[in-house]
Amino acid sequence: MKTSLRLAALFALTFTALADGPADNKFDAVRRVPPEGIQIAPATRTELQAGADALAKEIDSLRSALKGKPALLDLLPDVQIYHKAVDWALRHDEFYTTNEVATARDLLKRGGERAQSLREGKAPWLAQTGLVVRAYQSKIDGSIQPYGLVVPPNFAPGGAPLRLDFWAHGRGEKLTEMSFVDGRQKSPGQFVPPGALVLHLYGRYCNANKLAGEVDLFEALAHLKKYYPVDDRRLVVRGFSMGGAAAWQFAAHYPGMWAAAAPGAGFSETPDFLKVFQKEDLKPTWFERKLWHMYDCTDYAANFFNLPTVAYSGEADSQKQAADIMAKAIAAEGMQLTHIIGPDKTGHSYHKDSLVEINRRVDAIVALGKNPVPEQVRFTTWTLRYNQSHWVTVDGLEQHWERARVDADIDGENDSIKVTTKNVSALTLAMPSGGYPFPLNKQTKVVLDGTKFDAPLAETDRSWKVSFWKAGKLWNMTVSAQDGVVKKAVKADVGPRKVHGLQGPIDDAFLDSFLMVRPTGQPLNERVGKWATNEMAHAIEHWRRQFRGDARVKDDSAITDADIAAHNLVLWGDAESNKLLARVLASLPLLRWDKESVRLGGQTFSAAGHVPVLIYPNPLNPKKYIVINSGFTFREYDYLNNARQVPKLPDYAVIDLSVPVNSRFPGGIATAGFFGERWEPFPGGTK
Repeated sequence: MKTSLRLAALFALTFTALADGPADNKFDAVRRVPPEGIQIAPATRTELQAGADALAKEIDSLRSALKGKPALLDLLPDVQIYHKAVDWALRHDEFYTTNEVATARDLLKRGGERAQSLREGKAPWLAQTGLVVRAYQSKIDGSIQPYGLVVPPNFAPGGAPLRLDFWAHGRGEKLTEMSFVDGRQKSPGQFVPPGALVLHLYGRYCNANKLAGEVDLFEALAHLKKYYPVDDRRLVVRGFSMGGAAAWQFAAHYPGMWAAAAPGAGFSETPDFLKVFQKEDLKPTWFERKLWHMYDCTDYAANFFNLPTVAYSGEADSQKQAADIMAKAIAAEGMQLTHIIGPDKTGHSYHKDSLVEINRRVDAIVALGKNPVPEQVRFTTWTLRYNQSHWVTVDGLEQHWERARVDADIDGENDSIKVTTKNVSALTLAMPSGGYPFPLNKQTKVVLDGTKFDAPLAETDRSWKVSFWKAGKLWNMTVSAQDGVVKKAVKADVGPRKVHGLQGPIDDAFLDSFLMVRPTGQPLNERVGKWATNEMAHAIEHWRRQFRGDARVKDDSAITDADIAAHNLVLWGDAESNKLLARVLASLPLLRWDKESVRLGGQTFSAAGHVPVLIYPNPLNPKKYIVINSGFTFREYDYLNNARQVPKLPDYAVIDLSVPVNSRFPGGIATAGFFGERWEPFPGGTK
């Protein structure tokens, strides 16, 4: 597409105003999220700032004092979150009621008490039951992120493993760390199963647990497991409203993780929800439509074959649409969704009788525990970001953003496994210790798309694993070196390829540790240099607002080998202004960029008014990404409805600077596309 999309004009026609209010459907009149806070009295601000500064000083002192005591040092985030909650509210004007002044005082007091306990070599909250606030340091940006716990009375450190229910909260544009932490100290929530741990996710604010908000669940779980015994066979995901959307998402994309899922209201996909709930007349670009496959749970309906699910909606709730459309998608897979409906014209809330019924059903499911090795697995995906269900892992796709499917069946009578696939190029079957269902002294027969293999023997702990890869249309089995045979390399396996966690699109770089690399030199073109400076500032500020962390930033001249090894690198500027970009540019076979022209995706554009953005394996460390000139790709307009908060750009694009930056895009889109499975342009990747 050689003619730029004139986005300002295009989207003025595309989004009509109705639904929750005209402002929420007008891309050129977008309210701020989070909103501006209220003014607090100068004397009060001075008092709170002094308290926050004193707690910060104590945290720094503790960091030094506890260097030789790693177990206590690891608990420092449990103090830091109290400081962050107040400090950020002060620094970014995020007080929303006068009552939050008292809240801030209380949090500073509690943070100080925890700090004093650590200094004394104690951490009494580790043995506490009831409501407990915990926090961890995120790998993504080094930020401190909170979560809330409901700890049952039967908890004892080192005791028997406990059921764990996750709760995802509803939409709250004023849900700062301060209000979240305060709430988690006061309310256990609507679901408190007897004898179970309940983990309340912050999810990095108000994004329906997408992108970094999704990673929050896994980081919180890993942190929780250091201190509390968790029964991995009895994990439950729940949520209501925006949290219901999160529950649908976690259920559909991680079906092998849960014993049960219980989404309430919310949304389960983007286009129909925005049409019904927001009254938007959607006319997406072709690549936006493809990117909907990342989070549209209707596209993953087959995955509910292996996941017991109890959905809920109020009879008169417009967000009943979420379960209704999921029911249709699940019915198309030959299944019937369990959908509890609050009677008597219940609106956007749980009916008291429905709560009883939901708990009855979920508790009965969880009592049985998750079967880690079901006889049948039905799994579908569109991207290697989501690639596993139970004992089936998809390691390669023939083409991203087209449906991939695996049907795997254990035949106990014949000691065999039958697997059929579609759009899959690499596959692993792996059963955990104790899970192998056949005699240990017999080789398993695997029939993969009609090709028969004698798979390796299981180990004596009854674990078993085998991998397959496709060359052309021919499946091959990978045999480990210890069995005397090593997979032979073939031409198709040489060079970079898309794998789990290294498959794009641009937004995927922000699901792991990333580092913004600031240019220090003079740009090739002043206009491009100014755009890059502004967009970098926008990316940093909006990461803070929407994902509640301060992005790591370093000058290009200060980047070390350790940085290259540890982070996805986000390179701003051009090959003249950014030394690291200059260093890798020659190794990017898809991009040529000089003072005169930008060549990308088989097209050439004037460098004076165009800038490339893309994601690609880092030539200096192919296990990590580089991103050129982009933060996460949804913008201000998309903050107003969580169903809009999905990736807006694919693997690469060229931005036309003659189109002004707006609340949807960083300029015009001169071209855009997806790289192929070998990170090459392919015919279906651009339109």
